[in-house]
Formats: sequence, C-alpha cells, structure tokens
Amino acid sequence: MKKVKWSDREELLRNELKLVRKQACLNQSELALKLDKPQSFVSKYESGERQLKILELEQVCLACNTTAHDFLKAFSEHQSP
Repeated sequence: MKKVKWSDREELLRNELKLVRKQACLNQSELALKLDKPQSFVSKYESGERQLKILELEQVCLACNTTAHDFLKAFSEHQSP
C-alpha cells in the first residue's frame, strides 16, 4: 500500500467539502447561515485553518443535502490508490 501524506488527504478533504457545498448551490455565507455559524467558520475549515469534528461534518453534509456516509464514500473513492 502506498504511503499517503496526511496533508495530501487533508487537502483532498477540503476540496471535497468545497465541492459538496458548490453542488448544493451554496456560497460560504449561505452555508454558514444554514449552520447558524459565521461565514468565517466555513472559510476556516475550507482553507485548513481549522478542522471539523465529526458531528460538525455531519451538520455540514446535511446542510448541503447529503449524508456524512455519502460524503465519506465519495471522499474515499476520490483518493489516489
């Protein structure tokens, strides 16, 4: 099995989070409003300045009309072999 750097996986996760937001036709401010959080909350996890807890990830997914299960499945499918 190929060794993968954590930073590579973190970047992939951030990209997947941005993608799911955009697929839901939401900008950062709109998503933040649905989450009852400031826009900086979304900006910070998308830029890597903060990490999401699993329950926060679930809330983000639900706000973007998907499930954490489906999100993580897509994330794992987009990883490099």
